[in-house]
Amino acid sequence: MADSTERKARSTIHVGGEWLEAVSGATRDILDPADAEPFAVVAEGDEKDADRAVEAARRAFDGGEGAWPRTPVAERAALLRRVAALLVRDRERLGLMESRDAGKTLEEGRIDVDCVADAFRYFADLVTAEAPGRVVDAGSPDIHSVVVHEPVGVCALITPWNYPLLQASWKIAPALAAGDTFVVKPSEITPLTTVALIELLVEAGLPAGVANIVTGPGHTVGARLAEHPDVDLVSFTGGLASGTKVAQAAAPTVKKVALELGGKNPNVVFADACATDEGFDTAVDQALNAAFIHSGQVCSAGSRLIVEESVHERFVAELARRARKIRLGRGTEPGVECGPLVSERQRAKTESYVDSALAEGAVLRCGGRRPDPAADRPASGYFYEPTVLDHCNRQMRVVREEVFGPVLTVETFRTEHEAVALANDTEYGLAGAVWTADAGRARRVAGRLRHGTVWINDFHPYLPQAEWGGFGRSGTGRELGPAGLAEYRETKHVYQNLAPRPVRWFAG
Repeated sequence: MADSTERKARSTIHVGGEWLEAVSGATRDILDPADAEPFAVVAEGDEKDADRAVEAARRAFDGGEGAWPRTPVAERAALLRRVAALLVRDRERLGLMESRDAGKTLEEGRIDVDCVADAFRYFADLVTAEAPGRVVDAGSPDIHSVVVHEPVGVCALITPWNYPLLQASWKIAPALAAGDTFVVKPSEITPLTTVALIELLVEAGLPAGVANIVTGPGHTVGARLAEHPDVDLVSFTGGLASGTKVAQAAAPTVKKVALELGGKNPNVVFADACATDEGFDTAVDQALNAAFIHSGQVCSAGSRLIVEESVHERFVAELARRARKIRLGRGTEPGVECGPLVSERQRAKTESYVDSALAEGAVLRCGGRRPDPAADRPASGYFYEPTVLDHCNRQMRVVREEVFGPVLTVETFRTEHEAVALANDTEYGLAGAVWTADAGRARRVAGRLRHGTVWINDFHPYLPQAEWGGFGRSGTGRELGPAGLAEYRETKHVYQNLAPRPVRWFAG
């Protein structure tokens, strides 16, 4: 019989204020991608666990006067600020957990925790600063008409494996600020920091049933949450194929759906950005960061380098030279710059894209293989070298499809019009960047790029105050900023007649 410690380790499902094992008793080992060894165990929930979590969230939303939707805004905001303070307190623990779970470097994990705390503070400030409603002039002193925003209800929040804690916070913080209750389903591969975040919400004093979590796979737990008739909104971040299934499952009940899906993001470099040594070095450095942060496992990764032909050879040669020097290893080790891919499946997928690119005529400038084992890079880990593929074109799979690995493709252009056409020639429209010393060109190109976020002479920063979302197959939802809060609300028009009297439309 399992002892209490083992039972606690398996009790990662939080429903109605209680930590529970899966109804089936099933569990899943969580592997460290640096060595493929299990280091944690979680409950493996299924549809039954999803149902009981939704039921708890529904009760918490539909309760009486003290229910979370009717909690004063100031109290909801105060709770969010307490959570932010707890995140700061536990920064080192959570950063280490994120590093081991997702394979990223410890420094990346710490930065993620900082960003999560910022998100909770931002939504606390946003919701407290709002006006109580927008008055609509009805043309009569006897009519009071106002448009108000109310919580949407029970939210199903389905998050990805690459930024588990950060992506969960982008959904949980605005949902709580709006007054919603929720069930979160983290990726079954990287659930640990989301479980830890729920623990902090409980510690901060969130009422039972408001925050629920079910650890388990997408094809059971996620699918059930998306179709559940008592779920009012489903917010999903992940791949295009899974997002399509979520939208289809949600359609029969016509619930609100927010989708943040994939990206194939262009990084456009004009020659004038490289006219000085400093400009050249900065553009190369940022191209490396754009492509290889978190081993390229970033939806906004700058995985398509589109560089002006006149500087192409110099730029790519230096880029490849520096990419070869990136230190791969276990993310918790000092000096490591890039960790492993999250799973063997993800590495195999990356390898298949590189193989197909080479077969289609791409030129390998660096990488393209598994690295030799080292003291901080076990042979059993899911490591893959940063890879630069030159002489690519839009007919290649590796250019068209999201790889989600440390692979950078290189295309060239001669004119501004051609650069924009290449950058926009994608089914996705999440993010992109333009590098130029010409301010007029920067504004023109940024204005023509069909992407949800466009950086000029930078790559990857995001602001909690700014909306995050995409065009095309990158999704339909918006996260962060006022629009991120609006996703978790319904709009109501309240029309009050202060002097009602008969209308006499009909004889009587």
